[in-house]
Amino acid sequence: MQKVVEGINYWINRLAEEYNSMSEDEINKRPSPNKWSKKEILGHLCDSAVNNMERFIKIQCEKPVYVVQSYDQDQWVTIQNYKERTTEEILNLFKALNKQIVNIVENTSNEKLSNLCDIGNNQHKTLEWLIQDYLEHMEHHIHKQILIDRN
Repeated sequence: MQKVVEGINYWINRLAEEYNSMSEDEINKRPSPNKWSKKEILGHLCDSAVNNMERFIKIQCEKPVYVVQSYDQDQWVTIQNYKERTTEEILNLFKALNKQIVNIVENTSNEKLSNLCDIGNNQHKTLEWLIQDYLEHMEHHIHKQILIDRN
């Protein structure tokens, strides 16, 4: 789990630098009408943090096998109106939520990491897998949608 903690901490610090080096046009531009802007993707990463934080806690304290509930990602981004909020506000939210996730991960016992959850279609995965998948999901969006064309 140390690599996950290091990865999340890296992005907590690095994403602010990346967004601060972008123009407002770059942050707010949607690649197409039905695709999120870089600001909305950052908001989606906050939504992901909220949903996964709850999962990481519930998998540890509710009866097995915990069933992971999905959420309508597009509706979350729309309802929270990330496109109209300041980038700084969303970055602060991203940092705070992910610092809390780091705290949860660091305080999760090795025994609890083997707790199972049902991720859909009766697929059972461990809490450890779900935590690793959280970072992979974050990095997918960062590399494929936020940092694209920046290097």
